[in-house]
Amino acid sequence: MRTPEESELRLGGWAAFGAYFLWGILPIYWKWITGATAEEILAHRIIWSFVFMLLVLGVMKKMTLLKKDFTFLRKNRTKMAIMISASLVITVNWYMFIWAVDHDHVVQASLGYYINPLVSVLLGIVFLKEKLSLLQIVSFLLATVGVLIMTFHAGTFPWISLILAFSFGTYGLLKKKVHVRAMTGLTIETAFITPAALLYLLAFNTSPDRLLPLGDVRLLLLLLGTGIVTAVPLLLFAAGANRISLAMIGFLQYIAPTIMLFIGTLVYDEPFNADDLAAFVMIWISLVLFTGSRTKRLQRLEHKIIGKHLAH
Repeated sequence: MRTPEESELRLGGWAAFGAYFLWGILPIYWKWITGATAEEILAHRIIWSFVFMLLVLGVMKKMTLLKKDFTFLRKNRTKMAIMISASLVITVNWYMFIWAVDHDHVVQASLGYYINPLVSVLLGIVFLKEKLSLLQIVSFLLATVGVLIMTFHAGTFPWISLILAFSFGTYGLLKKKVHVRAMTGLTIETAFITPAALLYLLAFNTSPDRLLPLGDVRLLLLLLGTGIVTAVPLLLFAAGANRISLAMIGFLQYIAPTIMLFIGTLVYDEPFNADDLAAFVMIWISLVLFTGSRTKRLQRLEHKIIGKHLAH
């Protein structure tokens, strides 16, 4: 029989796995949405994510937390500016991902999320003065070689991958400086951008049917569902992250880009030649080294914390 702690760990593991699995198959959902541009999909995603999160917070009776976090931001102009910046950066990330899927660049999108953890560490070095271990330095060099292989052999710079990686990495860095809850954070971020999304739909759509396609039930439901497919993985991730270790999260985060890679190559027949494979192998090796060094560091930290606790 499982102990309560083991049950919590199991629940957390499945929740985090579910989050990364849903993020991995998200390109399929964006492919389903035909009859709307990437800009229109983005606008609807922002609006309906905001609406859905308000409903979730209302049902869960956590509107007080939303008010508390917003009041905290309103009283601290620096934190408010950082939060607004985070909302703008995640909007760029969302748009780039939708655009990439719409233009048959799912493989490049997967590469972006493979190298995202490395970019996050790089941003930590530059802005948070974090130190690198030898293994992490080697992992950076290998990932750089992988990106260069793709650049020189494919003849095109993987700008989609880098925009996705740096925008999401920057988003994580900004959120680290604010410390707002995941659910209320998404609600506040989308609240900041929702007026611009509404303005875009009103200004650049010449007919009401383009604003809200009531005549196309399938398209209407898919656009309304963008809020659900955005919020549900985040809720699962928040539930998982509160129950399992950072080391486990570190391993699970590669589920999403791996699924994207298979979807891009096997489902949508995107090209993936020997040069691409060589580049990805270099990046996979770099990620193994990076994750291994990160796990060892976390284990040392845990041992140090336990040691201090026992000493007292």
